[in-house]
Amino acid sequence: MKHYLGDFEELVLLTIARLGADAYGLALKGDIDERTGRNISIGALHTTLTKLEERGFVKSWLGDPTQERGGRRKRQFELTQSGKGALHQMKDMRDELWRLSGKTLAIAR
Repeated sequence: MKHYLGDFEELVLLTIARLGADAYGLALKGDIDERTGRNISIGALHTTLTKLEERGFVKSWLGDPTQERGGRRKRQFELTQSGKGALHQMKDMRDELWRLSGKTLAIAR
């Protein structure tokens, strides 16, 4: 089954994969902000995370309470096998398009 991911969805999934056990809302936002040079809204991120979870690409759970958060718990995120598969499908499609477009996209130096 082919899955299409929007650019931001793909970015969020890849960031979850990169952060591993540290993949929670503010850490995801900070990493995406730093890498893209943008200041994404936490609301847009949470909306995307909810949609990705509904599609079965991520799973989440509440971690242990922390003192730094005043006893509140962080919602942790992890890729599912379906999420990993969707990322690989997107990468394969992009790689094929880059390969097919290679001559056209050559930059003169």
